[in-house]
Amino acid sequence: KQWYQRRVLIGNRVMSRKTVFTVFLCISVCGGQFTPDWPSLDSRPLPAWYDEAKVGVFMHWGPYSVPGVASEWFWYQWNRRDPANPGDMEIVKYMEDFYPPNFKYQQFGSQFSAEFFNATFWAELVAASGAKYFVFTSKHHDGFNNWPSKRNFRLVIRH
Repeated sequence: KQWYQRRVLIGNRVMSRKTVFTVFLCISVCGGQFTPDWPSLDSRPLPAWYDEAKVGVFMHWGPYSVPGVASEWFWYQWNRRDPANPGDMEIVKYMEDFYPPNFKYQQFGSQFSAEFFNATFWAELVAASGAKYFVFTSKHHDGFNNWPSKRNFRLVIRH
């Protein structure tokens, strides 16, 4: 099937990716009621579905998953190297033990392959949890995009 013929589960509805993309595009292009400043953005009403859902899941996933130690704050803690913080020192030791000197965090980008990612597993797990929505964090504080971009240290995701 073409990408736009595949289905996406949103809430209790199954929609084609083409429909989801079209809705997103219309909202992005036609919305125009907000300006790029905090007062305007803060004036946005809370969507009813979000307020009524009460429980949802936000998934953070990026290059910090490659070494498989700590959390999405891996880069920050590795750079901070606070001897008073056991988590920082665990990361520093891990990197000294398993990676060459001068290894850079950005080098994890090309190693982040999503090889074992299973969307069906995650969709079923989120549904079984009772969560009413799922948000995939597409760009985290480390600057890594979960989409191809020339302005990013991730060059490619291998499937």
